[in-house]
Amino acid sequence: MEFTGVYHKTSEQMSYALNQDELVVNLKTGYDVKRVFIHYGDPYEAGILGGKEKWTGKREEIVYKKRLPHQIWWTTTLVPPYKRCKYYFELHTDEEVWFYLEDGFLTKEQIDMEGRMLQCFTVPWMNPADVNVTPGWVNDTVWYQIFPDRFCNGTPEKNGPDILPWQTGPVKNQEKYGGNLEGIRQKLPYLEDLGITGIYLTPVMEAGSIHKYDTTDYTRIDPAFGDGETMDRLVKEAHEHGIRIMLDAVFNHCGREFAPWKDVMEKGRNSSYAGWFMIHDWDEIQKRADTRDGRFFSFAFADWMPKLNTNNEEVISYFCGVCEDWIRRYDIDGIRFDVGNEVSHRFLKRMREHLKKIKPDIYLLGEIWHDASQWLAGDEYDSVMNYPLMSGIHDFFLDKSMGKETFEFMVNRCYTMYMQQNNNVLFNLLDSHDTERLMNRFHDLDIFYQQLAVLFTLPGSPCIFYGTEIAMEGGHDPDCRRCMPWEELDSETYRERRSLMKRLIHLRRQEEAFRSLYFHFPNTYEKQRCVEYIKLDRENRKIKVLLNCDEEPVKTEETGEILFARNFQDGVLGKNGTLIFRMK
Repeated sequence: MEFTGVYHKTSEQMSYALNQDELVVNLKTGYDVKRVFIHYGDPYEAGILGGKEKWTGKREEIVYKKRLPHQIWWTTTLVPPYKRCKYYFELHTDEEVWFYLEDGFLTKEQIDMEGRMLQCFTVPWMNPADVNVTPGWVNDTVWYQIFPDRFCNGTPEKNGPDILPWQTGPVKNQEKYGGNLEGIRQKLPYLEDLGITGIYLTPVMEAGSIHKYDTTDYTRIDPAFGDGETMDRLVKEAHEHGIRIMLDAVFNHCGREFAPWKDVMEKGRNSSYAGWFMIHDWDEIQKRADTRDGRFFSFAFADWMPKLNTNNEEVISYFCGVCEDWIRRYDIDGIRFDVGNEVSHRFLKRMREHLKKIKPDIYLLGEIWHDASQWLAGDEYDSVMNYPLMSGIHDFFLDKSMGKETFEFMVNRCYTMYMQQNNNVLFNLLDSHDTERLMNRFHDLDIFYQQLAVLFTLPGSPCIFYGTEIAMEGGHDPDCRRCMPWEELDSETYRERRSLMKRLIHLRRQEEAFRSLYFHFPNTYEKQRCVEYIKLDRENRKIKVLLNCDEEPVKTEETGEILFARNFQDGVLGKNGTLIFRMK
């Protein structure tokens, strides 16, 4: 057996309580392992210390598995009646049987040896307080990300001389177009009609830039967007339309005009806020240049975005208060943490404990672009922005040498990194204010809708960037932040595109299988770039997703109700075609 391919640990995403009753156990093996059994039971089944009776456990085969590039991920769900579990694995290759325990591998003769002290894997107690609980409403949510200045100007009569005329072409970073909260409020019926049930707003608190990631005052709505009353009205009316609101929290760094930073700049090390920042050279603090010299830490090397010391007790207390005020004042439903992998774990643990007491189902989302396991143990974030999935989908459509198995491995990797309850609420996206727009990557509507079909049929919570419903184009920041072309939306082209998006959103909301955690790749088609996967709901009802990413048409013999199709006719799925149907 290939021993180096086998891995399990009673921690992280390998062994964890799904809820108060169910225990999820995962195991990695090499491809040489063909069958896996688990022996499990209560640790005290044979007495407190074992005594003369030998502990054996119940034996069950693990049948659910996902393929990774070089390993297989086996998974099972146990229901320990007394909330404790002791277990080990039995691994079968074509020629061998080995038993895998916490301290290594044993043969059949060794495991049956009289008097051997078996070091089994053990989950000592499934304490309800330690269960990773994520908000139940998020999986049912379809998000719409809005960059406020470029979405809709609801008060054009108040435009000052610094506001440019609304336009639909390329934009620059510091150009102001007057989009505001009132404009968003006025477009709530449009979003409800589209099927949107959640809005993610990039920062709306007072700041100096257009993007507002250089916060000046965390307690005040930026005057360019409105005021507290405008925000109150937006959230209240959004809720009446069945739409939740998530705000962006910029707690890794602040702007140059943030009062504590100004105090530090004025008083130096004598400032009462000196500990709020990470300053190393007080003599050079007034210097205006990037921070590669290390005089203080900042976001990236931007000296106008000094990094906050989120280890500091005063900083932790201050921002817990800020978020509490957002919840109590505006009744928001979620908070997205900008640069969420650089704020301290201490900060996040305290923040979660504080906010969940106020609003238990508040959605706490971290901006993390890589494996975020250490932030998703149940005591920090509920979820993260699923950039690994976004990049994996993009690379598959870019790199024609990648076959359908590579696509399968990529998706499986993204859904074996975290616990099921996190997977259920992952924030899935294909573009954002930080990336070029989805349509801009291939300038091909067929590929555009293939990728959206994936987004809306995988576990988690899908998000589209404003304008994606009409396949809006835009390059990398700042060009991805173009103005929404409201005056053009009634054109035939945009009506057709919006209709397709509404169809996908409707299916996502109405079909449980679209939202389900359960999927597999049957790989019955010979074409190397014909992606095929099946989603199942709790009643074992199935939908199949078929994507022809090959150059040649694919003949299908599929039967069932067609739910969504593009480039499909008379049983033939054309180049870059999409087919989603309910299986009989």
